[in-house]
Amino acid sequence: MENKALFFSVLMVCFLMVASAGNFFQDFDLTWGDHRAKIFNGGKLLSLSLDKVSGSGFKSKKEYLFGRIDMQLKLVAGNSAGTVTAYYLSSEGATHDEIDFEFLGNTTGDPYILHTNVFTQGKGNREQQFYLWFDPTKNFHTYSISWDSKQIVFLVDNTPIRVFGNAERKGVPFPKNQPMRIYSSLWNADDWATRGGLVKTDWTKAPFTAYYRNFNAQSSTTSSRFLNGAWQNQQLDAYSRRRLRWVQKNFMIYNYCTDSKRFPQGVPLECR
Repeated sequence: MENKALFFSVLMVCFLMVASAGNFFQDFDLTWGDHRAKIFNGGKLLSLSLDKVSGSGFKSKKEYLFGRIDMQLKLVAGNSAGTVTAYYLSSEGATHDEIDFEFLGNTTGDPYILHTNVFTQGKGNREQQFYLWFDPTKNFHTYSISWDSKQIVFLVDNTPIRVFGNAERKGVPFPKNQPMRIYSSLWNADDWATRGGLVKTDWTKAPFTAYYRNFNAQSSTTSSRFLNGAWQNQQLDAYSRRRLRWVQKNFMIYNYCTDSKRFPQGVPLECR
């Protein structure tokens, strides 16, 4: 009897989790790019495209203050040099907060660079960059931001790659007061994106297309928060800490906290 009850409970949780998955028609607005941004498969799939005339983008209808945001992406395949696929949370205004994933394209056969950044009260310059341990153009992978008043965790396929902790006690602002929308865009950045702008976009390969699916948001502003409160107590367990160290040891290629040439007067306070 207990086994049946347990099975039923698990089944109900699985059903509810699936039911909470987002619908792009309901959750997002296509904001620019005309026909280059598309929602199809009954709202289950979204694509952004870039050609020589324009890129494209979308944003969430809702704002979020703390929570966990998951999105599956399949990035531009082939020669993606010069292109940037951005997926981020941001508020508005000169003193905005922002939490960034940016995927910097590369020539065929060379790896994407995953660029992360955190802006607080309009100030960024907190970049960490990574290679991925898989080809992000072959299949969909899940990119997540888990955010509470204590820390921001960036995750790839549920593996933490970066933690930005609250360092207000050191005088460093932390994004905790401004609700943010989810944004994504695909655009041409060949003046800087690939090898510092040395490699330009090959427009003979256009249009360039990235795909999105399985959006999910758990937040104090959404009714799905009762499904999994893990984001509200997101201290990393021992396994997650090991995975974080593994990623940072083997796949991190830039960390602003160790860039003494960039900060000759000393690294930023949150790094100390």
